[in-house]
Amino acid sequence: MQQMSEKQSSETIRVAIVEDDSHLREGLRILIDSTPGYSCHRGYGSVEEALRLMGENTIDVMLLDIHLPGMLGSEAVKMFRTKHPDMQILMLTVYAEQDKVFESICNGASGYLLKKTPPAKLLDAIREAHEGGAPMSPEIARKVVTLFQKTGPPAIIDDQLTLQEVRLLKLLSDGYSYQNAAGQMNVSINTIRNYIRSIYEKLHVHSKNEAVSKALRSRIID
Repeated sequence: MQQMSEKQSSETIRVAIVEDDSHLREGLRILIDSTPGYSCHRGYGSVEEALRLMGENTIDVMLLDIHLPGMLGSEAVKMFRTKHPDMQILMLTVYAEQDKVFESICNGASGYLLKKTPPAKLLDAIREAHEGGAPMSPEIARKVVTLFQKTGPPAIIDDQLTLQEVRLLKLLSDGYSYQNAAGQMNVSINTIRNYIRSIYEKLHVHSKNEAVSKALRSRIID
């Protein structure tokens, strides 16, 4: 019996909630904590409170509201993922706001749910995220599809950049000047200028900012 208990405990999904509506937060906490296979011992009213009090506690899945007092949830995703890299984050929102959807996903959110999601589907979504899925409410999924349709595929580059040109673009995107980039690459400033001219021609751009922006959009650098 003891071995079974330990096995069940090891399979329990540990959940954290960051939600400023205290009634909703407590309702979600009770729902999750009273369901076999899930545990949620407390919730937090803001990003700042969660960052301060969660400490090094192991959390499997976080339910993170977007519109919070202080730092927005969509902005905090990256901070939580940095501090707890194995934790999956499900965004909670009242409205399917396209810009917040995009920002949250880019920052590392695993899924996106409307707050009106029925309890059973919410629990399923938590488990799906824990198992590597990306659960989304249907309204959110449509927004994501629309977003990618508008964004379109990455731009096609006519001529392949050399490894040195890609390295230079990466340095420029990290804020290096031409002079500092030359030092990092152990080449002369004139060589850097030659690389830049070649990059401009290949990417069909006319400035450093345009070159870096197009390289990021085309996923030449990240």
